[in-house]
Amino acid sequence: MQPESRTGPVKWTLSLKVIPLVSLIVILKFLAHNFRLEFLTLSPLFTAIISANIFLVGFLITGVLSDYKESEKLPGDLACGLETMLDDGLMLLRNGSGTVASAYIAHIKNVSSSILLWLHKEERTSGVMRALSDFNTHYLAMSGLVQPNFIVRLKQEQHQLRRMITRIHTIRETSFGQAGYAIVEIITVILCLGMVFVRIDPFYESVFFVSFVSFIIIYMLLLIKDLDNPFGYYEADALSEEVSLKPLADFHGRLETILAEINCGREEGKI
Repeated sequence: MQPESRTGPVKWTLSLKVIPLVSLIVILKFLAHNFRLEFLTLSPLFTAIISANIFLVGFLITGVLSDYKESEKLPGDLACGLETMLDDGLMLLRNGSGTVASAYIAHIKNVSSSILLWLHKEERTSGVMRALSDFNTHYLAMSGLVQPNFIVRLKQEQHQLRRMITRIHTIRETSFGQAGYAIVEIITVILCLGMVFVRIDPFYESVFFVSFVSFIIIYMLLLIKDLDNPFGYYEADALSEEVSLKPLADFHGRLETILAEINCGREEGKI
């Protein structure tokens, strides 16, 4: 059984995570005002720090979005590759090679399950690669039943699956611009503390600007970190922006139905 993806009001998950942090900053602002600790004055240098932070945030989000847009395609591409291999197995089954075809289709199901488990980090990458390599045993069994071009095409699909698994592994394990994250986090902390101690009259305007600016900056920083790993289904603190596994889950469901029909046909003597 494959793991279930998280569900819930994902649209507001990130906002709900940011609100307590912004509330803390606003409370500190009230305390600083009441105890007359607002010793900073609003100046062009302060607005320059905000502009620098926004520039760095834009730089980071541009970098992570390129990987994220590529990642959106990968589960669907994996599902299409497995579906193509399944079609070839069904053709072989209809051609009268019931035992070989059934074993091959069952192995496709094992690979599909292994990939879904791996995406939730319940399977190691080496295990998935081993399952893909095990297709070779089935290709050897088919070699005397089909034309060589048939095996060559299946090997190409096997190669594409390996490439996609390797690409997902690289995206998942590599974080974009750690030094960039560090400077943005430092500037964000300094900026939020600065807004607590800066004096803006009237006071209610300062509360509005402090809450608004801190919400936007913290929200964008957490969003970038979430986008940086679009395959973070296994992370307890992952927020909302994982790519959808629905194509793979739908394929896995169809494959289980097909295998059930094959087993039923074997019991009835039709295969």
